[in-house]
Amino acid sequence: MTFDLAPRSMWRIPSLLEEDEDLWPAVTSAFSTGLSISEDDKKIYVEATVPGLDPKDVDVTFEKGFLWIKGEAKDEEEGKKFYRKRQQSFSYRVAVPGEIDQNIEPTASCKNGVMTVTFAKSPKMQPKKISVKSE
Repeated sequence: MTFDLAPRSMWRIPSLLEEDEDLWPAVTSAFSTGLSISEDDKKIYVEATVPGLDPKDVDVTFEKGFLWIKGEAKDEEEGKKFYRKRQQSFSYRVAVPGEIDQNIEPTASCKNGVMTVTFAKSPKMQPKKISVKSE
């Protein structure tokens, strides 16, 4: 009995992690997390997409350097006959970079489906201007 070996490249199946959008246009966009982290001189910002949710249905917790944003939405209205009910849930857990000022409480706000949590940087993390003297 003989086995004919075919080159592995002949049986190549595209990886889900490839960047080739011609092969996987929907899959590459599905890898976006809906979460962004940015900073300026005085604050750190964490933005998470929470489309279609009431801010009171979103739970935001900060503990031991980690921010956890989670929520769930369900269609529950009396007097309606549903053929299909929306059920949406999400959970973001991220380590907040840098040193945060523990004396200032973080703030959270929601606008146009984006939850923004703002942290004040520790004074020692903020940039300091140094004056230059001429000799």
